[in-house]
Amino acid sequence: MQTKRMTVGQALIEFLANQWTVDGDIRERTIPGVFGIFGHGNVAGLGQALQQCNAERPDLMQYHQARNEQAMVHQSVGYARMHRRRATFASAASVGPGATNLLTGAALATTNRLPALLLPSDTFATRVADPVLQQLEMPHDIGLTVNDAFRPLSVFFDRVQRPEQLFSIALAAMRTLTDPAETGAVTIALPEDVQAEALDVPLEFLSEREWHLRRPVPERGPLERAVAAIREARRPLIIAGGGVIYSGAETALRALAEHTGIPVATTQAGGGAMPWDHPQYLGGVGATGTTAANRMAADADVVIGVGTRYSDFTTASRTAFQHPGAVFVNVNVASFDAYKHGSRLPIVADARETLIALDDELRGARVPADHAARIASEKAAWDAVVDSAFAPSGLARPGQSEIIGAVRASVSDRDVIVQAAGSLPGDLHKLWRVSDPLGYHVEYAYSTMGYEIAGGLGAKRGLLADGDDRDVVVMVGDGSYLMLNSELVTAVAEGIKLIVILVQNHGFASIGHLSETVGSQRFGTRYRRYDPQARNFQDGEILPVDLAMNARSYGVDVIEIPTAPDAINRLKEAIAVAKASTRTTLIHVESDPTIYAPDGEGWWDVPVAEVSTTASAQHARVEYEQQRTAQRPLL
Repeated sequence: MQTKRMTVGQALIEFLANQWTVDGDIRERTIPGVFGIFGHGNVAGLGQALQQCNAERPDLMQYHQARNEQAMVHQSVGYARMHRRRATFASAASVGPGATNLLTGAALATTNRLPALLLPSDTFATRVADPVLQQLEMPHDIGLTVNDAFRPLSVFFDRVQRPEQLFSIALAAMRTLTDPAETGAVTIALPEDVQAEALDVPLEFLSEREWHLRRPVPERGPLERAVAAIREARRPLIIAGGGVIYSGAETALRALAEHTGIPVATTQAGGGAMPWDHPQYLGGVGATGTTAANRMAADADVVIGVGTRYSDFTTASRTAFQHPGAVFVNVNVASFDAYKHGSRLPIVADARETLIALDDELRGARVPADHAARIASEKAAWDAVVDSAFAPSGLARPGQSEIIGAVRASVSDRDVIVQAAGSLPGDLHKLWRVSDPLGYHVEYAYSTMGYEIAGGLGAKRGLLADGDDRDVVVMVGDGSYLMLNSELVTAVAEGIKLIVILVQNHGFASIGHLSETVGSQRFGTRYRRYDPQARNFQDGEILPVDLAMNARSYGVDVIEIPTAPDAINRLKEAIAVAKASTRTTLIHVESDPTIYAPDGEGWWDVPVAEVSTTASAQHARVEYEQQRTAQRPLL
């Protein structure tokens, strides 16, 4: 057997560079690059390996800087979304705080079912120097390290305690990354001494290896039972989730909807599965959904969930589906999701393969005429609501709906909107008019404040890798911007263009609104000077924070929209300038956080204090108890 003498770090980098994902006719590198922030835990291991690779074969594995370890994973996830889970990046971090900074990213990747490879460094396997700088010591378990915190957040976790373990661990990690049913955060903990140890590496381990994505077809029995239920339905509804996008099933979904007349509603991850103006598309469903989708969901007798994990926002905390005999046909490559809602009709298979099969089996079946008429009526009514919400009001500080309308009117149908947290995800789910399958990326499974800029950067990398020059537009509130804005420096350093719309609310707009509905009166959600007498931040003067200047200090082009009656027109002009530019541009606009988007008639279960001395909380509890009566039990 031919071998090559290498360190563990060198072997891992060369191994990753030779892994390929194959999806039908598409073949691409599974790991096209590595993000890394170096410290004593990895500078002599993976750091040296990346430097050597860059010096000897710079085309083999690209290294990218980052400014925050969490943001490295966010970039990986944004990239993976644009590549429909066929590719992602690796993120290398040092011992201790560098490693644990990856934890939020790990949770985000796994919750969203999107692949990301995490390579946190670990303390000495030999314990020759013990404890080392930044080592956590637990007297009851000396073998425990901070990296064990990744175990519940990863779909795969292992630690390379000896060099010889690298082979089996690396192969198992790749299998998981490329498994549509299991993918998420894959973590390989690398002790700092083991990274630098040498071993004889079989050349077979370093040779090119292909990982073919599984696209399982539906079994005949489950498919026939599902078809029978759909044929009997009077008011069927399709819920399209992220699995439709990752499977490349949007064409098959559209064909099924057109041939049968069955309406389609989407989850946040499913945004883009249907174009907004398609006659069968009703928009987002659930707590942040449209009246069109939610009213049809309430009466649906057969709910066809395709590639959705049925989060509480999708189901409006189990209040969305009110038909007493509602049947769930759940199509999912993961059996864990296919059996949700107590479904008796799960189809554990690929979304695209199943939609094609359903279309063939349901040929000639059409929804009743009265159902078709209602679909058209509800869609037209909601479209009119959105038109009204987008209409400029002439206010100096416009509402968020107006801002969204101005952005949508100023970008192309192929441009990508990226968002994650605050009030924007809900408003975008209701209002954003998606025209392209990859045009809508709202990370809402974990709804991570601070994802937006890093995730947008990853999405743009993903597009550039495919030679796609469409713009990525990041919308972010000031609360999320303050959480994690440092990757603007990365965009400047690499000359990667983003358009960032910074909506200045002077606080947490989303939780402020939610706080009012649960009787907490926006407590702790305003950015104000501290009032030493009241001992709170409720009514002090607005903080003199200049986020536009902050972005400008990073080397970003900044356009500030004056607080004036023509703010919306100025915003449109600014976006035109940003689109014409080749540089990252941040547009700063003030909004009124008390002007809300139109109500989509969805609900979200946020428990209210059962007893309280405040009238607002007492009133909120009464409303909460009334809403809970509509919750559907599992069985």
